Amino acid sequence: MTRMSRIVASVILAGAVTGCVSQEKYNALKLDRDGLAEQLGTAQKDAAASAREAQLAKEQLNALMSQGGNSTALVANLSQQLANAQAQLEELNRRYADAMRNAGGGQALPAPLTNELTAFANANPDLVDFDAARGIVKFKSDVTFAKGDATVTPRAKEVIDRFATILNSQSASAYELLVAGHTDNSPVVNPATRAAGHRDNWFLSSHRAISVGEELMSKGTNPQRIGVVGYADQRPVSSNASESGKAQNRRVEVLILPSQVRGGGNIASTPAPKTNARPRNDLNKDSGAANVNTGPMFNK
Repeated sequence: MTRMSRIVASVILAGAVTGCVSQEKYNALKLDRDGLAEQLGTAQKDAAASAREAQLAKEQLNALMSQGGNSTALVANLSQQLANAQAQLEELNRRYADAMRNAGGGQALPAPLTNELTAFANANPDLVDFDAARGIVKFKSDVTFAKGDATVTPRAKEVIDRFATILNSQSASAYELLVAGHTDNSPVVNPATRAAGHRDNWFLSSHRAISVGEELMSKGTNPQRIGVVGYADQRPVSSNASESGKAQNRRVEVLILPSQVRGGGNIASTPAPKTNARPRNDLNKDSGAANVNTGPMFNK
């Protein structure tokens, strides 16, 4: 319940969502996606356990070899254990990847909108990825924000403003939007980052999603279309065992949903007031020093 209470930080900026499909179909789709999410969580736990087993076998083998390897049979046994654990881990990773590819299940976006979003992502490859199969635009946190911060960088602001123009166009204006923040699994330890309000990964992911949502609204995207949520490190798209994997997990996704606000009505884009931005802190949340400005601005 402690973890669930943190989800309070996931601020919903808009009203309830209703789909264009019937309530029964919507509930069925939701149950199906919840089941997939549970399967993904189980696959991740199994993969982590296999990785630990492989590492233990490897350490035992290395220790034995360093001592002269007096027992040929034991060396062969440990080598086989390591090979089996690695094969199991590879299989679990394959199953996890397959589940991720099949987790969308939603209605495809119209071809003109898909083409426009694809061109948008191709024009900004350093900052944006577009998953056409699931209608998800991903902003890379290492470029969208400074280290341990939730303030949109000037470069990212320009790109998000262009994105808002697409969302406010006739081809996209009927869709609702869910802005979802994600982090890697490194804990927030920097006192200054915590003092800025980003107390843990739940808060940081939520605050970053809020910042992107605010930027979209400042460019005329109707607040009734936007919802915001933070998932912390609970929905990784890559392994946190490597720095490149962690970088992929640090992201803000904008899900373009084939649904309309409750009661229909006009949801055309209208300007929304810009809320006061939170204080900016150019801090790595795992660093102890303030105003660090050496090398690339990575978030962790």
